[in-house]
Amino acid sequence: MKEWLWLAAAFLSGSVPYSLILGKLLLRQDIRRFGDGNPGATNFIRAGGGWWGALAILLDGLKAAIPVGLVYWTVRPPFLWMTLIALAPVVGHAYSPFLRGKGGKAIASIFGVWTGLTLFEAPLILGFSMAAFYLIFENSGWVVVFSQTLLGVYLWMYHPDPLLGVVWVMLFVLSVWKHREDLRQRSFIRGGLKERLSRILKRSAYH
Repeated sequence: MKEWLWLAAAFLSGSVPYSLILGKLLLRQDIRRFGDGNPGATNFIRAGGGWWGALAILLDGLKAAIPVGLVYWTVRPPFLWMTLIALAPVVGHAYSPFLRGKGGKAIASIFGVWTGLTLFEAPLILGFSMAAFYLIFENSGWVVVFSQTLLGVYLWMYHPDPLLGVVWVMLFVLSVWKHREDLRQRSFIRGGLKERLSRILKRSAYH
């Protein structure tokens, strides 16, 4: 019975649209009118949130990290229950019942889940990977896919835990689905980098 309560609590925690709430309280705007129309922290920043965007990202991460970490490090229910509880905040964010089943792409909440399960190890790997790929690619969907792929390789090599593996697969699939519009586009290399690569290749051809 306790597992059901933890699952429900994790889902409801993830469902709270903090970025949307902060947008209405601080900016007096509906952040869904900006960017891709999602109620996530990225559109809060696009709406003019500035440094308040860091608070939105933090809250979207904590709403997943706290319930998942609390259950994982103290209760540790059976494998299936722990898997469902780990996924629940992200599903809640992506398909919030408070927004009639609509939600954001859940990147901050995914960071929160990995914080709850591995403390700062997986989030650092994922964060550095995303930062590196953002310097290369313009398409955020491909940045997310490539970054999570690297995280998966890292977990497979250094933490071959079935729980982490299953959670990674499910979060990866959800990310691909939520970024499906971006992934229909080609993974364009950033203009400045493309020019530099062209120059290097031309110079190499002359030598």
